[in-house]
Amino acid sequence: MDLNKTTYKWVWISATAIFCALFIFALIPGAAAQGSISIPQTQRQNYTNLMQNAFNYILQNYVDEVDPQVIFEGAMNGMFNALEDPYSAFMSESDMKDMGDTTQGSFGGVGLNITKAVSPRPDGKPMWVEVVSPIEDTPGWRAGISPGDFITEINGVPTETISMDEVLGMLRGTPGESVNLIIRRGERMEFPVTVTRAIIEVPTVKHAMIGDTGYLKLLTFTPMTIDRAIDAINDFKSNNYKSLILDLRNNYGGRLDSAVHIANLFLDGGLVVRIRSRVPHENRDFNANRSTLVPADIPVIVLINRGSASASEIVAGALKDRGRAYLVGENTFGKGSVQQVIPISNIGYKLTTARYFTPNDTNIDKVGIPPNMEVSFPEYTEEDAIRLNELINANRIGQFAERSPQATAAQVEAFAQSLSAEYDLDLALLRRLIRNELNRTTIAPVYDLEYDIQLQEAINIFRRGLYNDLMNAARNLQAIEDISEEEDMVFSS
Repeated sequence: MDLNKTTYKWVWISATAIFCALFIFALIPGAAAQGSISIPQTQRQNYTNLMQNAFNYILQNYVDEVDPQVIFEGAMNGMFNALEDPYSAFMSESDMKDMGDTTQGSFGGVGLNITKAVSPRPDGKPMWVEVVSPIEDTPGWRAGISPGDFITEINGVPTETISMDEVLGMLRGTPGESVNLIIRRGERMEFPVTVTRAIIEVPTVKHAMIGDTGYLKLLTFTPMTIDRAIDAINDFKSNNYKSLILDLRNNYGGRLDSAVHIANLFLDGGLVVRIRSRVPHENRDFNANRSTLVPADIPVIVLINRGSASASEIVAGALKDRGRAYLVGENTFGKGSVQQVIPISNIGYKLTTARYFTPNDTNIDKVGIPPNMEVSFPEYTEEDAIRLNELINANRIGQFAERSPQATAAQVEAFAQSLSAEYDLDLALLRRLIRNELNRTTIAPVYDLEYDIQLQEAINIFRRGLYNDLMNAARNLQAIEDISEEEDMVFSS
């Protein structure tokens, strides 16, 4: 995934969990006056007058009568688009309602977090809708839609030709109604998917014991996340856990206060995250409490991937910089900014007002957080993609799951063997695809150790007694940044 996201407008949906872009919800009186200290009052007033004059002239002289609201919303969209910031945007009445619905925790949707470019993509691809991550146990997740997939059509309409508001209007709606999508995966695969809208209740926490290791998966950061995480850790304690895995993969973010509370469970005081704004009085340090729920002698591994964003990166960055956890997986998404949502009557806007920095003063915006140990799932070859595209379009795995929703391990193995012989695809890949499809037709398991190689590696680190040595050799984000700068200087010379 391209890390240069400056041309993207990100809208988080379930279809859509809008609060998950690390917003700080606040009503800010006099917000228009903030951040304008260096611009002369006369200059600002002049531009205001020019805009007002244009607005009035259009209303009075345009060849057709026009709704003032249309002009106003167009002007607001233009102002925020001019910032070229993917996270700052005008929010219409429907957008604000969506946010309210999402904050209450349930609404009709398909369960996808998506984004759409607002100007030509740097990689040259059409301005399709891109899937950031599916929300587990939702229609989009059960349909097999994956992070990085593109939605090229919705109900026959090419997504490159419509706005994000139109996309949201087509994906969200009455539960029980179907939505027809065309999914493009990689360079070769393209296939249809039909999802049926459902009431989306955004999940927050899953947990289980894996031997003597507590496995805690955070799906998003909401006001309920901290309470459910505490319940999970107390359950681990009752089972005499010896180590803990915190899984932040595909966690697209959420509330800042929730992220700080989660970090509090692992850190005994000290800095969690620093917020820096151009307005000095908005700068703030968030510190952990002088108590922890997870004792310092419990080793912690954090699982991350490119779907780990925003509030997830605050937690991962804090635990990494403070030497409290070892990170396994893939580089995170790279969202290091904070937005405020400012309501105006029944509309509003969200504006990037600050950036956040990890305890060692590193901002990871558009860069992400690298793992201490990189573990990636195998990439498809071009030949694999062609054959896999044929398999997916034939819907062989979906048909198998429908016929045998309770398939045994032996049945899965026999079916995988037959597909491997027919399509010349890797047997392990086919087993994983079949297992994923079976999981999607039921409630997802908390974990799948047989096929999850990143989770396997984390468990192996504990079981083989490697944790302490790995932690002693681990670098924090500032050290990694310093080394990268040194290498750039050497290369430049």
